[in-house]
Amino acid sequence: MNASEKEVFDRLASLQNSKTVIFGIGNTLKGDDGAGCIVCRRLSGKISAELIDAGTVPENYIQVVIRKKPQALVVIDAVDFKAKPGTIKVFEPEQLDSFIISTHTLSPRIFIEMICSSIEVDVYFIGIQPARIELTEQISERVEQAIGLLEKTLTKIFSK
Repeated sequence: MNASEKEVFDRLASLQNSKTVIFGIGNTLKGDDGAGCIVCRRLSGKISAELIDAGTVPENYIQVVIRKKPQALVVIDAVDFKAKPGTIKVFEPEQLDSFIISTHTLSPRIFIEMICSSIEVDVYFIGIQPARIELTEQISERVEQAIGLLEKTLTKIFSK
């Protein structure tokens, strides 16, 4: 287990037997921006947590998440937090301010605040630093490695 995988595993390990929703955000037509959605697709059928691939419209799923009343919400998105491409970082909701640049119309913080104002839920925001977000369906090598690492880690935590 490398350092990045260990950090993510350590932060999320307590969710092992909880009612969890994993929520992927991104645009698969814009390179690395699709990372959150790709993680959800790769986990489909492999884990006990519920998966929501929200694409570029996370706001359309706010009520869906609220109705499910999960104990934990794990949001995965490609965000620019000025790190090396492929870096994975678990953020607390209060860290999701202006220094994190999202490619989506609704900021991650507002999305999370809207959910938290309706239900009590522990939120874990997993950011993946993109290398490129131009119009292409190709994922950079570093972000592909990060996606694989998240898939492996979340499969361990939420094994069926």
